[in-house]
Amino acid sequence: MLAPKEIAIAVTKALDEKKGMDIKLLKIDKVSSLADYFLICTGTSNTHVKTLCDYAEYTLEELGETMLGREGHRGNSWELLDYGTIVIHVFTDEARHFYDLERLWADAEQVDLSGIVIDGD
Repeated sequence: MLAPKEIAIAVTKALDEKKGMDIKLLKIDKVSSLADYFLICTGTSNTHVKTLCDYAEYTLEELGETMLGREGHRGNSWELLDYGTIVIHVFTDEARHFYDLERLWADAEQVDLSGIVIDGD
């Protein structure tokens, strides 16, 4: 069984491989009991959002992780995948600005992703 951070890093890399944009990993375990991590990512279109979520689901399934729930909103402008230790949020740009989770979870620790994701996305 992988540690929550290992799971978070693996799925972060997976989203980066599929050209997810503006990927942020927030360590929320000290500010919430919802999960250990929130992973936030932007897709370039509704189709890209779905592709990113499908690949994240595939990646975590390969690691033996069980999904607790998957929610969609407005034709894939936002999807949420809940794995207990990590909750993955994939948005279109417009939906990400609307929900502004980084502001809502400003007390969370932002994980440094240098060396994990490719710069310049």
